[in-house]
Amino acid sequence: MSTSAETTPEVDTCDLCIVGAGITGLNALFVASRYLGRDQKVILVDRRSRVGGMWVDTYPYVRLHQPHPMFTAGNIEWTLGREPSYLAAKEEVLGHFEHCLAEIKKRVTVDERYGHTLLSDNESGDNVTVTCRGPDGEQRVIVAKRLVKAFGAQVNPNQPLELSSTRIRSVSPDYCDVRSGDIRDSDTPVWVIGGGKTGMDTALALITAYPGREVNLVAGSGTFFTAREKFFPSGSKRWWGGCQLSNLALDMTRRFDGTNEKPLAEWYRNNYGVWLTPEAGNFLFGVLSETENRTIAAGLNDVIMDHLVDAVDRDGASELVFRSGATKPVQPGSWIVNCTGYLTNGNHPYEPYVSGGGSTVSLQGRSFTLHLTSYAGYFLTHLMFLDKIRTVPLYELDFEEMCRVAKPAVPFALFSLAQYNLSLITDAVPGSVFKECGLDFNRWYPWPRRMIGTAQFLATHRREREHLRRTLDTLHDRFGVRCGPLIEGGARASAAAAG
Repeated sequence: MSTSAETTPEVDTCDLCIVGAGITGLNALFVASRYLGRDQKVILVDRRSRVGGMWVDTYPYVRLHQPHPMFTAGNIEWTLGREPSYLAAKEEVLGHFEHCLAEIKKRVTVDERYGHTLLSDNESGDNVTVTCRGPDGEQRVIVAKRLVKAFGAQVNPNQPLELSSTRIRSVSPDYCDVRSGDIRDSDTPVWVIGGGKTGMDTALALITAYPGREVNLVAGSGTFFTAREKFFPSGSKRWWGGCQLSNLALDMTRRFDGTNEKPLAEWYRNNYGVWLTPEAGNFLFGVLSETENRTIAAGLNDVIMDHLVDAVDRDGASELVFRSGATKPVQPGSWIVNCTGYLTNGNHPYEPYVSGGGSTVSLQGRSFTLHLTSYAGYFLTHLMFLDKIRTVPLYELDFEEMCRVAKPAVPFALFSLAQYNLSLITDAVPGSVFKECGLDFNRWYPWPRRMIGTAQFLATHRREREHLRRTLDTLHDRFGVRCGPLIEGGARASAAAAG
């Protein structure tokens, strides 16, 4: 018979528990190290085997979509020794995460718990009780003064598409490196399914690894991307060319009123976009260079503007079946690579970005407060430690639901959300908080030019709030998505104090 000692979960205490060791969690941890000392402890929990978040699971040929210096925790500098424009590869990113963690551990004690899955958390009094399942299957309990649930976008690996055909080979880039193995050893055609950034990365990897091989793209309704050269010009153009993200955000959000996403997308595509398909209706922050775009376009045999439904065998032949009802004969032994959407496949329960008692911050897709969860990990953790997380009336947006019901409006909604909330945060935190934020894309530009953008934001952000608030309220009313301040007492809280 088991004794009570054998069945009672192990209990640990700490000043802060962070669940999630990706870019979001590391930024929360960086901020915590600015408020906690060496004699205080952070327990870092992640279900994966190491630090890195989604970068641990994702396909091996992935690269950063933007120059690497601004993909970091706080203001921790990279140690690669590469030129700033270099797009870091997967192992280099994971190495930088390890470096960030090592730097942060110089300031605060970090207890790393990998292979641990969050089961529950309960806020009571001055503490939060966190229950996890360890890699051995046993439960562990953590009693923390504060909790940050740094789930981020909650991206999971893509599974291969389930197809009826027994002659077609279906794979996912997350489990099949298209540059090696069986796919390398065969010479049959490859069909990339999905026209987003994963599709572009995969097509580029195939085209460069196997010159002359037949590579095809099933692009759905088409996607356009931000042209990397527009925002990250090289050489002397950093002084006079390109567009700072802060300037774009101001221009975009002044144009957007919550109803005009279609003409706004056309404006953005024509001024800042790049695309290779004859139609390009989707946009969700993907970045692609004009050189990459030309290489992919030149290497593709066929581009089909449709959505794959199945691959079937009929009368000794194989064919692809599309949503439109059209079919396409394909060579037996062909490869189908599932590169369909990662960010828009979520279906998670709603959770507010901050708990009723203010001791738990939740950074995930059902209550976005900023355009990127890395920013949320940075700024919301500052608000938590400054005891302002409940008093600054941030808006939250249900990103997952917005993607389902109003996907064309998503990028413009997120920019409006970020501009509104950053305006409120600017008035609530010390200036040093922004100075230490190495995530800022404006850091690509020389300091004098960067300061002009900063000065413009500081001079205009308060008077822009009313327009931004109306835009966000219009999105809430128009689409019925959660987009507003935290719910208090069963009714939407007033944002008058933020005006």
